[in-house]
Amino acid sequence: MKDAPGTRDYDWWLLAILAAICALGVLEIYSATYGSSLAGMHMKQVRWLVIGFALMFALSRLDYHLILDQAPILYLIGIVALIAVLAMGHSRFGAKRWIPVLGEFFQVSELVKLIIIIVVARFFAEVSSDELSLQDLFKAGFLVGLPLVLILKQPDLGTALVLLPMLVVGAFLAGLQWQHAAIISLVGLLAVGSIFYPPVSRHILKPYQRERVTSFLHPEEDAKGSGYQVLQSKIAVGSGGFWGKGFRNGSQNQLGYIPVRYSDFIMSAWAEEQGFKGVLLALGLYMALLLRLVQNAQRAKDRAGMFLVMGVAAALGFHVLVNVAMVIGAMPVTGIPLPLMSYGGSATLFVFLAIGLVMNVRLRRFVN
Repeated sequence: MKDAPGTRDYDWWLLAILAAICALGVLEIYSATYGSSLAGMHMKQVRWLVIGFALMFALSRLDYHLILDQAPILYLIGIVALIAVLAMGHSRFGAKRWIPVLGEFFQVSELVKLIIIIVVARFFAEVSSDELSLQDLFKAGFLVGLPLVLILKQPDLGTALVLLPMLVVGAFLAGLQWQHAAIISLVGLLAVGSIFYPPVSRHILKPYQRERVTSFLHPEEDAKGSGYQVLQSKIAVGSGGFWGKGFRNGSQNQLGYIPVRYSDFIMSAWAEEQGFKGVLLALGLYMALLLRLVQNAQRAKDRAGMFLVMGVAAALGFHVLVNVAMVIGAMPVTGIPLPLMSYGGSATLFVFLAIGLVMNVRLRRFVN
């Protein structure tokens, strides 16, 4: 048995996959912003990546059991921070999600996602029975539901939705009974269906969010308005063909037709320039990332470590699924970025801190 983890115990394959995805992201951000007023943004992303790698290694050295012990305090900090954002946060594009930190605007909900992974992992790890009771399920639902409602108030539908797969995956692994799963699935379907019912949706969603939902079904009906993003994205993806148009040669990308082509719709720009082969490469890297996460969960020393790693896998897997489906028009636009490829400081740091938790669990799988 080892007394302390060393650098050889890191998952270097996982780090190599992370580095490859980051490289694709920096290249495409450079291409998407080349010759525009946003030129140079790729260097800002490199800075966030360097900070992210440093934070990941720092977090990996702190025993995750100590982090889990502080879950109640972290949860309280997260709730207070979300309330503070609603009260005095910085507004952009009609949403109040950011607070100024050292000259940068930090999105608090990204930190809350990490906190919820920790809180959910501790909660389910402490469930003594092999089958999850309905009472425990309600308790877990409340823990996730409170920050979810506060995030929806900002409003930030995309980030709020990311909290749900953490809860679902945790409950499943903790012994969710099929009867309860059936009831939850039915309630979930009714809830999603109600969003498409105008009398209900107008009380839940903001006007621009309702437009995104309706334009998802028929984007061509308002091609210059609410359907513009999806239609331009689909044109870019389709025009890339198999081989793509080449680096910095995508017309939709270079002419600025793809909306937020350096962030939420970076996969559209990548697909246009690198084609189907490039998309396969990117998705292959994400698949390899998720498989490495599951493998690390299987090798965790205890249930708490397993729940931590699977919470990270659930969050990142959901990000990739929804973002890719969004850019091809298979799901409504929700503003969920593509992990490590989309530009963004807060989202990038969340991913690295989450991977730091994974490395933390891996480093201690043989420690006394």
